Amino acid sequence: MTVFDIIMRYREELWYGLSVTLRLCAFIWPIGIIIGSLLGISGAKWKLLVGVPTKVASFILSGIPVLVLLFWLHYPLQSMLRIVVDPFITAVAALSIVNVLLVADLIRGVLTDFPAQYLQAARATGLTSRQTVLNIQLPLIFRQVLPGLLVIQVGILQSTLFASLISVDEIFRIAQRINSEIYRPVEIYTALAMLFLAVCLPLHGLAAWLRVRYTRNYSEQ
Repeated sequence: MTVFDIIMRYREELWYGLSVTLRLCAFIWPIGIIIGSLLGISGAKWKLLVGVPTKVASFILSGIPVLVLLFWLHYPLQSMLRIVVDPFITAVAALSIVNVLLVADLIRGVLTDFPAQYLQAARATGLTSRQTVLNIQLPLIFRQVLPGLLVIQVGILQSTLFASLISVDEIFRIAQRINSEIYRPVEIYTALAMLFLAVCLPLHGLAAWLRVRYTRNYSEQ
């Protein structure tokens, strides 16, 4: 049985697993981007009140593997609180926390490094604060942030594989289930790799193109 045969024979199961993976991302990506952006903007504006605590939280979380965080939220925390939460929700919560802090770090860094001379030039040419934000700051910041933001989201997509370990029927768990039936690990996990390549490579390619095309090296000023 070839890789193509497995994909065709189990296409419904694989599609279901991929749909669960994408559904996880449909929650995790907006949560991370929206809340992370707000935290990043707030952290750049109020460094002591928001920026420092966010940096500390990000530093601490960087020392904890995503899998450990996921298991801690799924088992010990729920046991301490005496509650049972759907594994899908637990996976969304764990990966959203990671995504929020990664996005916040990215946004805060870009805002902190934004060159003051651009703002001074805008004031010298008579632009209002609103015009400066809309015509200068936002376009430049967006160009700086977008490639890194895409890379972070691809990493989060790949991290959804860990959700299989707390019984979420995403694509990796489906692949394991198929492997337990026919035991063709080489073909099955090759098919899984091909599916992830089909989803992730275009995003990585877009991020690389955007970085080359739009990202400005401020050190060149």
